[in-house]
Amino acid sequence: MAETARPPAPRPPAAPHPAPRHPAAPHPAAPHPAARQPAPRPPAAPHPAAPPRAVWALPPVALLGLVFLYPLALVVQQSLTPDGGGAFDAYSAVFASHAFREALGTTVWLALAATAGCLLLGFTLALVIAFVPFPGAKAVAKFIDVFLSFPSFLITLALLFIYGTVGMANGLWTDLLGGTEGPFRFLTTPWGVLLAEITYFTPFVMRPLLAAFSQLDTAQLEVAAGLGARPARIIRQVILPEALPALAAGGSLVLVMCLNEFGIVLFTGAKGVTTLPMLVYGKAILESDYPAACVVAVVNIALSIGLFGLYRVVGKRAGA
Repeated sequence: MAETARPPAPRPPAAPHPAPRHPAAPHPAAPHPAARQPAPRPPAAPHPAAPPRAVWALPPVALLGLVFLYPLALVVQQSLTPDGGGAFDAYSAVFASHAFREALGTTVWLALAATAGCLLLGFTLALVIAFVPFPGAKAVAKFIDVFLSFPSFLITLALLFIYGTVGMANGLWTDLLGGTEGPFRFLTTPWGVLLAEITYFTPFVMRPLLAAFSQLDTAQLEVAAGLGARPARIIRQVILPEALPALAAGGSLVLVMCLNEFGIVLFTGAKGVTTLPMLVYGKAILESDYPAACVVAVVNIALSIGLFGLYRVVGKRAGA
């Protein structure tokens, strides 16, 4: 008996292909780009404006004016408004007096002579300390810095102990030769004042000179010496040109300080030496002539300011 043919088994339906996703279409689970942006911050409060610099400078300027400028203004006012006279009567009377002209001349020549002596002695001593090797040179250089802090009357007092009327020099003279008085009486003369000022103010010249010599290239000195130059020529052509700015700065400073020196003249007891500061002291304290004292003080201030301006100009050029 013939087999009957079976029908073919039905195939399972094919799985549907996923629909293609557009590359630019956002993922349905991803948030919108606008949702990721942070919320805008509120505008910051404006900072208060800083005070101008003039406000910070006002307190020190006011203190300076109260402590220094106001007394100077009173001195100028007193010189211009004397009791029972015109504005410039005190100036006319003081300028016409022989005492003022003599004090002005004494002040100027003492200041110039002391400055010249300090420059010569200071330059020589600075050369020895800087270029002549000897034990203790560094200690001497440091002592100069300490010496600058000494008061002027201390040096004058030391000179009185040595060259005074009853000083050691006169005592030694009388002990050896049997005299009643010694020959050293120059300390109460203008030459004694000049010696005291040179002794006290010379370190003020040496200090900038030593600083200038420390920056000098020693190779120049060695080359000059190797070429056969003598020490005097090396000093004149190599060292001195390098030291001129320091000499000018130190000399200007010494000139200003000698112009206003009071303690040295007072402590030497040189009664015949009257400078402008001594004249101010005599007019104000001894004679109670305050308008005349203020006039002399104004002249002294004007000279000091002019010389100080010269010192600042020279100091800037010298790099001090």
